[in-house]
This record gives sequence, structure tokens and C-alpha cells, in this order.
Amino acid sequence: MKKLFNVLVVVLLAVCLVACGGGDEEKKFKVGLICLHDDSSTYDKNFIDSMHRAVAELGLEADQLELVTGIAEDNACYEKAAELAETCDIVFADSFGHEDYMIQAAMENEDVWFCHSTGTKAHTANLDNYFNAFASIYEGRYLAGIVAGMKLNEMIQAKEITPEQAIMGYVGAHPYAEVVSGYTAFYLGAKSVCPSVTMKVRYTSTWYDYDLEKSAAEALISTDKCVLISQHADSYGAPEACEKLGVPNVAYNGSTASKCPETYLVASKIDWTPYYVEMIRAKMNGTNVSAKDYTGTLATGSVQLCELGKNAPAGAAEAIEAAKAQLVAGTLHVFDTANFTENGQTLTSYLADVDSDADYAKDTEAIANGYFHESEHRSAPYFDIRIDGITELK
Repeated sequence: MKKLFNVLVVVLLAVCLVACGGGDEEKKFKVGLICLHDDSSTYDKNFIDSMHRAVAELGLEADQLELVTGIAEDNACYEKAAELAETCDIVFADSFGHEDYMIQAAMENEDVWFCHSTGTKAHTANLDNYFNAFASIYEGRYLAGIVAGMKLNEMIQAKEITPEQAIMGYVGAHPYAEVVSGYTAFYLGAKSVCPSVTMKVRYTSTWYDYDLEKSAAEALISTDKCVLISQHADSYGAPEACEKLGVPNVAYNGSTASKCPETYLVASKIDWTPYYVEMIRAKMNGTNVSAKDYTGTLATGSVQLCELGKNAPAGAAEAIEAAKAQLVAGTLHVFDTANFTENGQTLTSYLADVDSDADYAKDTEAIANGYFHESEHRSAPYFDIRIDGITELK
């Protein structure tokens, strides 16, 4: 009887341990990443590569990352974020339209951190577990623009074009501040070394469409007489159009040197690794983060230029380093109001739409000390001024 009693005790203890979780291994810390597309998109590939670098730097195992791709900017994002919250301690998303769905999931899962890149609402949402991040990529665009301007000068000196023919083309996804800020910075970088440059912009009205991006680049070249192309769009469409037509290209989100070796000049990109490392480490250790609305910079290694192409202009590397040092030191400002005009006027004041609302009300003075303070009042870009020298084509 005593022996039977002891057996029953052991069985009951075992059942209790299983029910209470005491017999399981300690739950692994897990990270989730939601991507709009997959690595066939230059945009999403950049996020995915950054996350893999962060996981490696933190010494996490492969099964501690749950990567999901092809998540649209609709309720599918909320459903996936809520699903990941059941197993993950921190969840990231990579596309602007994911924001409201990430906020919804954050409100319902207070113990999980939700981190959204390119979003605008973390600084006003008042949620302890919701965060935004972006980077001062306009500085990277400016540096890439210097390379473009030097290439135009090289073409002028070789009498391939006249100064008046120094027309750049730009394939933009949407006429949003993020795109306008980027193409304006690129133009100003080019103009700083090639004063005669002008630029034309064609929009595709989508972040990712290979055929539309390719045809937009082709139209800029053949119809609009652009002799150099850059883009804020997520496929290889524009770079490959340039390679086919023999037109220099400045890429975004990563190098296209392997796909477009004859026309690739340089690329700017955001390296999300420093941000991912900071957020994941803070969540793992239960420590604070530097900002609810994080802005990566040249100094943090978040804004980078990829390698120069084989046909990049002579002296480009030295010019990049000189301008980069000035940007980091704060002696050069991309949106210095002395270097651009709007309708012929130099701006001394400009209200920007920083605090998101349904009416997109302009609420924050962005010009002070002679320059527009981009990504300082909020990480996501809010420069939306249409400056002289750039034409948006319908």
C-alpha cells in the first residue's frame, strides 16, 4: 500500500510540473520581423539583411527569429503581429502602412514591444510598448548626389552633354514627404558640385512594381532627356533599365553593382542593424532605450553609402569623406536655406506636419538657424517643400 502511495505521489508531481511549466526548458527569447515583400524587393532585403546581422551580433540562435514576408498594409498585418505576440518578446515591421495595425496589436499585448520603421505616431501615441524608427537618410542621399553631380561634370568635360543638358531623372513611389525629402537631398548634393543641374521626377504610385519602375526610368531617359537616374522605389526596375540603355544610375537600399556593373555609380541605404541591436538588447535586459522615436545617423552607422561602381567619377571617395565629416560635425546642413528657393524665394519659416492627425495639419516650425531641421522633431521625414530646379511630371 505504501509503495502504491509513493507511485501516486510521483505521478501527481509529474502532472503538476507539466501543467505548471516546471518540466519545460526556459522559454527562449524571440524576435519577430514583419516585411511587406520578400528579399526580391531591395527595400525588404535591406531590412532582412540588417536583422540577420543584429541576430548574429547579439549571439541569438536562428530559431529565435521569426521572419514573415509578404504581409500587406492591411488587417493581415494586425493578425500577423498579434500571432507573433504569442511567441515573441519584440516584434518589428518594415513598411509605412503597417503602423496602425502595429499600434492595434500593441494596445492588446502590453508585455510585448512593437517597433515600427518609417512610422510617425510613437511620439504622440502614449503607448509604453510602441516605438518608431527612421534615419537621417537625407544625408546619405545628399552624399550620393555629390557623386551624381561629379559624374555630370565628367560628362560635361568630356563634351558628352552641355551644362544645360545636365538633367537627372528620379523614379519616386509616392509624392510623400519621405520621397520628397530624399529626392530633394539628392538634388542638392548634385547641385553643390554641378550648379547647372536640374531634375525631373516621375511617380509610380506604388512602392514596388518592377514594370512600372522600369518604364518610368525609360520614359525619363527617352522622353524627358535625363542623362542620369536615381530612385526611391523598391525593385530593380529602374537600375536595370539604366543598364540596358547605358545611363548612369544611383541606387537605393543597396548596391546594384553585380546586376548593373556598367551603370551603377553608388547607393545610399539605411543600415537598421544598430537600431535592431539596441531595441532587442534593451528588451532582453529590461533596460531603457535611447528614444521612443529613434533617428539613426551617419555617426551611429545607420546611414551608409555602398561601394562605388567601377565607372564612378574620379575623386568621388574623397569628396564623400569630406562632406560626410562636415555633416557629422554639424558644419554642413543638407537643407541649408541659402542653397535652395521655393518659387524664387528664400525661406525663413516653414510649418511642417510633424504630429500626425487626420487633417495633416502643419504644426511645427522646422526652419531655424538658417536650415530646415529634418528628422529632429520626429524620426520620419517631414520635408515636403517643392523647391526650384526640380519638376514633378504628371
